[in-house]
Amino acid sequence: MTIMTPTRPLCLLAWLLLSSPALAAPTLSGARIDDLQGLEQRLGQSEYAAVRERALSQADRLAGGNASDRWARALYLQLAASAAARLDDPLAAAGHLAEARGIRGVERAQADRWLRQEAGLRLRGDQPERARALLGDWFQRHAGTREDHWLMVQLLAAEADWDDAARWVNRALSGGGEPSEAHATLAATVLQRAGDEGGALALIERRLQGADGNAETWRRAASLAQRLGDPGRAAAIWEAGWRRGVLSGAEDLHQRIRLHLAGGTPARAAELLTVALEEQSLPDDLEHRRLLARAWQAARDHDEALAAWRDVAERSGAGDDWLRLGELAYGWGEWDIAGEALAKARDLGESEAEDWLSSLPEQEGGEATGGTEDEAVNAGGKA
Repeated sequence: MTIMTPTRPLCLLAWLLLSSPALAAPTLSGARIDDLQGLEQRLGQSEYAAVRERALSQADRLAGGNASDRWARALYLQLAASAAARLDDPLAAAGHLAEARGIRGVERAQADRWLRQEAGLRLRGDQPERARALLGDWFQRHAGTREDHWLMVQLLAAEADWDDAARWVNRALSGGGEPSEAHATLAATVLQRAGDEGGALALIERRLQGADGNAETWRRAASLAQRLGDPGRAAAIWEAGWRRGVLSGAEDLHQRIRLHLAGGTPARAAELLTVALEEQSLPDDLEHRRLLARAWQAARDHDEALAAWRDVAERSGAGDDWLRLGELAYGWGEWDIAGEALAKARDLGESEAEDWLSSLPEQEGGEATGGTEDEAVNAGGKA
């Protein structure tokens, strides 16, 4: 997030000098103005350390002076803060601004400008609690811009105050316009941590519209949809990301297939996996063959499911895979396949297969009655 810091002093100091009558600030002598503007110019030439040293020296010399001296001292401290910020010393810069705004005679409006900048510097210096207190004080007198609202969100999030941060997120979003990528990510995190996962997902999905975004944004949206108990929505988000080319590669393809399987479109999952195995986009191993069999089984495609489970059993040679095939075939009334698979399972040490074999119906005239399709899915529950 962008943090306001006094890193552009030339415009600011010139404004302070020229606008001093409007601020009811004392008039400065020509020599004092020349010295301040000379330090401005040196700051613009990257003479940060020298400017800071000179500005602090002048501020110390002016301590305890008259109203004009106090005003000049405040301006020197502002220059020292600008130099310290450029030297990547945000806490020192914040200290200089705090001292400047505390000088007697500095107008409230100017003190508040420095207070707002100090809050940003305190955050940069890893003092979020102090920064939040300062900004909270500032908000008591100012409505603030959207950037100010987002800064408050960041400060509250740094303290893990998710409920208050969520309120400021809603305030920032109510200002209209689309948040930046960084702000949207921050807002989604805050809303999610505050328990408003629906709001977080809606925000992310809005960001996905009209822009490809990045892969992590799409993954996060799908993950949120899953946590909200909407796997179909998660699958749709992932599919859209894949079609746009944001998601790619074997890992994303694998997740695409799993989301279709979980999201109520198992036939699509099976079709995608079949192509992936044929094209060697995914390894043709037992793990993926079992996933393929589960997908066809969930899609209730009898022929494909039984063929896929037979392939798994033949590849693995494991008794429990033959048992699974036998149970599924039994539930679907495929007695020949059930008998063959259960017999192999029994021979491979699966004692449970004997009970299934003993319950196979007698076939008369080539006809037999068996379990329902729902029983088949239940029977294949081990998958």
